[in-house]
Amino acid sequence: MEIADFLTPERVVLDVRARDKPQLIAEIARQFTQNVPTLQAKAVETALLARETFGSTGLGEGFALPHARIEGLNSYLGLFMRLAKPIEFEAIDGKPVLLLFVLLIPAETAIPHVAALAQVSRRFRDPDLVTRLRRVALRNEAYELLAQP
Repeated sequence: MEIADFLTPERVVLDVRARDKPQLIAEIARQFTQNVPTLQAKAVETALLARETFGSTGLGEGFALPHARIEGLNSYLGLFMRLAKPIEFEAIDGKPVLLLFVLLIPAETAIPHVAALAQVSRRFRDPDLVTRLRRVALRNEAYELLAQP
């Protein structure tokens, strides 16, 4: 499974403004529903917030990987977001988050979500990629960086 299998250029959003984690998660839900009209923003927001209660998805070094299972979803959906300025996210290293990759997972799927999460996590451990994503000016440029196998 590659990132291009669940990410589209329309679901790459740069320089988002959010003052805190709850506001950011609400914005994530809004972004998904703009591009996928069958999704309900409240359902996405509730699922992501519920997942965060088990432990922060802030993986460190300014990166977070929020994810949740969504009832009625037919395929994996990804969203890349770069914030205008870092926010507190309760990350494992205590550092604020600037880059996020959000993964929505079908509630019923034969494909283990661990593979998709591992693929994203592996990509964001590449310091060159992270540096380029922090600096990229255009959504399509960010998408191309992320979609490379």
